[in-house]
Amino acid sequence: MPVVWDEFRLVRAIADRGGLAPAAAHLGINPSTAFRRLAAVEAELGARLFERHRSGYVPTPAGEAMAAAAARMEEEVARFDREVADRAQTPSGLLRVTAAATLVTDLLMPMLGRFRARFRQVQIELITSEEALNLSRRDADVALRATREPPSNLVGRRLGTIAWAVYGPAQGKADDADADWVSPSEAVAGGLFARFVAARAGPERVALRLNSVQGLCEAICEGVGIGPLPCYRGDRIAGLRRLSGPEPELAGTLWLLTHPDLRHAARVRAFMDHVAAEVAPLRPAMEGRAGGRSA
Repeated sequence: MPVVWDEFRLVRAIADRGGLAPAAAHLGINPSTAFRRLAAVEAELGARLFERHRSGYVPTPAGEAMAAAAARMEEEVARFDREVADRAQTPSGLLRVTAAATLVTDLLMPMLGRFRARFRQVQIELITSEEALNLSRRDADVALRATREPPSNLVGRRLGTIAWAVYGPAQGKADDADADWVSPSEAVAGGLFARFVAARAGPERVALRLNSVQGLCEAICEGVGIGPLPCYRGDRIAGLRRLSGPEPELAGTLWLLTHPDLRHAARVRAFMDHVAAEVAPLRPAMEGRAGGRSA
């Protein structure tokens, strides 16, 4: 039977430390276990590996050769580990990213172009979804989400606050007290936007309901009605005007999230660092403050 790697490690530990007890302590085994294993190896090889003296264990020529072989093997293992670690530090491979459609078009897409320019070995699969995909099942590797309460099983970064305000067409009436509204339906964000609109207009004044926030901006621009929009988008469109200040009850938080098992993966870490750096100068616009620039 060939001698296995663990027995090489045992022989080297005994040679380096001069005895069974310190070698066993180093390997995390009992001295009696170390004694039995050494006896079994010597029997298998048909050669004594150590001379037993009162001062300790002294390797024989066969023991020295086996300890030297163990040292070479350990060095090869260490070299392999370094090579794998170096490769792992280079972002590469498939990265699956999910975000809502509005975040993709308004924020994420310009960032993806610049990310790819830096990391040519990373291929991106972008999953546009209004629903929160299950990162634990690896439906995606990274999620860009606007939420007040990110899932507790994910880790990530808080990128900033997303302010919302009421917008109308730039050429609309000066007094919009009796204007029609466009609104996301009750199915969106737990009914947050629908409740906001309902508190300001009766159901007969809601001209259009949408089952997502996608299309809100276009509907307002076309004069269908006034309605809520994220400030980073509404403020940069010449055909719109802001009718209110940021509405605290609509404010959300932008998160970049991943599963704990993926947070140290090079491609995930590189992407999260990149997006965080890109979002930083956009915060004034996201928060509805004058002077913010867009993506």
